[in-house]
Amino acid sequence: PGSVYAMGTGQAWIAIGLFLGTVFNWLCISSRLRRYTIRANNALTFPEYLQNRFHDTRKTLLLISSVVIVVFFLVYTASALSAGGKLFNTVFGLDYHAALAIGAGIILLYTVMGGFMAVCVTDFIQGMLMLVALLIVPITAYGAIDGDLASAVGATGVDADSFLSLFKNDGKDYDFIAIISQIGWGLGYCGMPHILTRFMAVKSNKELNKSKAIGIVWVALSLGFACVIGIVGRAYLGNPVLADSENVFIEMILHIFTSNLFLTFLGGLFLCGILAAIMSIADSQLLVTASSVSEDIYKSAFNPNADDKKILKVSRITVGVVAVLAFAIAWNPDNSIMGLVSNAWAGLGSAFGPIVLLSLYWKRTNLAGAVSGIVTGGLTVIIWDYIPFGGQTLYEMTGLYSLVIGFALSLLVIIVVSLCTKKPSAEMLQEF
Repeated sequence: PGSVYAMGTGQAWIAIGLFLGTVFNWLCISSRLRRYTIRANNALTFPEYLQNRFHDTRKTLLLISSVVIVVFFLVYTASALSAGGKLFNTVFGLDYHAALAIGAGIILLYTVMGGFMAVCVTDFIQGMLMLVALLIVPITAYGAIDGDLASAVGATGVDADSFLSLFKNDGKDYDFIAIISQIGWGLGYCGMPHILTRFMAVKSNKELNKSKAIGIVWVALSLGFACVIGIVGRAYLGNPVLADSENVFIEMILHIFTSNLFLTFLGGLFLCGILAAIMSIADSQLLVTASSVSEDIYKSAFNPNADDKKILKVSRITVGVVAVLAFAIAWNPDNSIMGLVSNAWAGLGSAFGPIVLLSLYWKRTNLAGAVSGIVTGGLTVIIWDYIPFGGQTLYEMTGLYSLVIGFALSLLVIIVVSLCTKKPSAEMLQEF
């Protein structure tokens, strides 16, 4: 919503890409991954699935994938904590850093106490609350706009035709690279461990078939109305234009629902919808990171005989450490939530997306190819986004989203390395 509010409807290409990625993930990944999870010794975590899938007795793949998860999930978790800080800062006028601490403390508490089941149950409740808020707020705001939408948008100092066009971005024509970069966000879904572990944990394929319909409809509504919030918010809030566009949904709720006590109560519930979205992301990321450290690094590599109590203790310590590190990354109030999400999404999608696809669809994929692809995808994003060449990063030079190039290179490397090295064992081919 913030990017649409600031630069126009053209930013909706991100939502289009994410929707296409969601549909592909549900239709082409979920069922196969669920079945292969069972075949691969009922893997509990995504790195464990990769280890079992490629018969990695040395646990190289397990360790590399766990490290990648921890590194990029730190940034991803920081984005959620930053969003929580901005919410409490805007609504209550709290200092951003105090607000950040409150939000992090709430999420940390119930994730540590309740684990996977608490996260699944709260995700359902949070998701419903978030969906109601996404639907009602922009519809109400649209009804309150004085005159037509285009006139109200134009009154904020932008060309309305340009702002409302899918092929304009911040008043300029979209080029091919920009559109490909935004649609390319959809590639990330194939490699998101916190999403993939939900597919792995579904009780049965029958349940999975119901989930496909619910998931696709839910995402279509939430992404569509997220874009509507940005467009209608620009018209409804008018001048002055918000300095921090990422607060547009919060500001709309505060403007609409303050006229009487009952409306204020509703506004409070809808603000909880924003908090719900933040918490739903953060708890999943903390949980996946904790399981990667406790199950895939601690138990598998260092203490194979660890009992459940020991593993649980390590998991809880990990959640605390990751939350503190993410808190430090989110400390700067000028950090863009969208920027933090973009970097983490690209890293995870590039590292894991290609190997998930090929592990399910190409039996010739082998361990050497898997390791090479994960390392290539992760390093490409780091080099592309963070390493300057002549004072500019490759992203700044080209404008191409690192996920697109990272995904393509990882896919290519997996294929080439797999073909140039020993083919999978007869047992692995039989499993496939």
